[in-house]
Amino acid sequence: MSHQTETGGTTGTADKDYNLIWYVEACLNNALRLENYIQDAEREKDDEVAELFRKAQADSRKGAELGKELLRSRLGGG
Repeated sequence: MSHQTETGGTTGTADKDYNLIWYVEACLNNALRLENYIQDAEREKDDEVAELFRKAQADSRKGAELGKELLRSRLGGG
């Protein structure tokens, strides 16, 4: 994926904040997608794969929470 040069003129958001917003969205999307994968593994009675995906989902949720905390402090939300 190519990274376009952006200084906030187009989006109105500084690169570092935009990147953080992107990261939070990616983590949340990953957690949602993994929910489907967990259900698929459970349907197939594959506990090993289901557990792997549960751990990955927990990591994604944690990443999203950390990113949201940073966003709140940087964007003035307290």
